[in-house]
Amino acid sequence: MKITIQDVPSVYSNRTQRLSKTTLDPIAAPYAILVLRISLGLLFLAHGCLKVFTFTLPGTAQFFESVGLPGWMATPVAIAELLGGLLLISGTYTRWVALGLFPILLVATFKVHGANGWLFTNKGGGWEFPAFFAVACLVQFLLGDGAYAIGSSWNRKRANAHE
Repeated sequence: MKITIQDVPSVYSNRTQRLSKTTLDPIAAPYAILVLRISLGLLFLAHGCLKVFTFTLPGTAQFFESVGLPGWMATPVAIAELLGGLLLISGTYTRWVALGLFPILLVATFKVHGANGWLFTNKGGGWEFPAFFAVACLVQFLLGDGAYAIGSSWNRKRANAHE
């Protein structure tokens, strides 16, 4: 039996032309980035509020210590999540905020949920969601601000186009 692989038929005359075509829709992409940014911002805001108002900072410190983390880290992590969530939602320093929050999610993935297995429905919550959100933070870092961001170069380009 002989297997042959053929390139996908295309309107382009060769593969290089096809691969050089832009794969992002320049109209929709900024709004997709906005949805990711707002989702991540709300996620971090909710987790920061959970640490401060539901578990309280002393309770969060106690939990951190129970999983082998220093208890004093509860306050900086809660502040980072609250402030980072607000900055993401507003689109201020989006790339750097997403990159700065990434280590929090790595710790949550490996130190807090890692031993609980893959599924988040497992006892103690598995590591699937924190791992996904860590990757989402990296994607946000790579993509930037998106639409309707305070720090968005996309918004400045649109404003300049209307002048």
